[in-house]
This record gives sequence, C-alpha cells and structure tokens, in this order.
Amino acid sequence: MARLAAKDISVKRAYEAPITDDGTRILVDRLWPRGLRKTDAAIDLWIKDIAPSTGLRKWFGHDPARWQEFRQRYAEEIQQHPEELDELRTRAKAGRVTLVFAAHDEAHNNAVVLRDVLLDRVS
Repeated sequence: MARLAAKDISVKRAYEAPITDDGTRILVDRLWPRGLRKTDAAIDLWIKDIAPSTGLRKWFGHDPARWQEFRQRYAEEIQQHPEELDELRTRAKAGRVTLVFAAHDEAHNNAVVLRDVLLDRVS
C-alpha cells in the first residue's frame, strides 16, 4: 500500500476559517465544536467513531503531561476502527484532507495523533 505524504493530511482548529487548500474537511471529534454553526464549519464529513473514547478524552483532559500516554492509548483505539481508518486513507490518497478538531491546544490533540497514525509515525 502506498504511504501517505505529510502534504496529503493537515490538521486545523474548527474555529479557523475554511480555505480552498483545506481540501476535504473531516471533523474527527466525538462532539460538535461549541458555538460553531454548521454552515460556518464547512465540514464535508464527520467521523465520530474515530475520535477518542469518552473515557480516554476525559482522562487526558488536554494535559500536556499526559500527552505521550494519550498518544499511545489513542493510537491503540484508532486500530479498533479499521473501516474509518481505511476511509480516511482512501480520501487522503484521492486529494488533500484536513482533520478538523475543536481543542484549543494545536500541538496536543486527537487530530495530531490521528494524522501521525495515518502517516505511520505512531504504531
């Protein structure tokens, strides 16, 4: 299987304005972003099941001290959703995709881990 390139997948906060270069915008959170109207979000696809489980999300609590452990646990959870992972890979091969997330921390969030799993940077 051909590997995806970093240029194929980007991550972006849901509250940032969509741009043409985003390609297919895929929301990868379990919950819809607070205060964001669906028309403003320009989401093409919402894959709730690929998001971290409620228990993992609450345990992490966006605490950077728990980041490495979160990355490992979430990467394991992602593997339990092969259909959703395959869909993301297929869409990324067809054209640029942007994984959209709501967290404030742009460096420590589920979309970053998901992108890294798609790029084979996390096992």
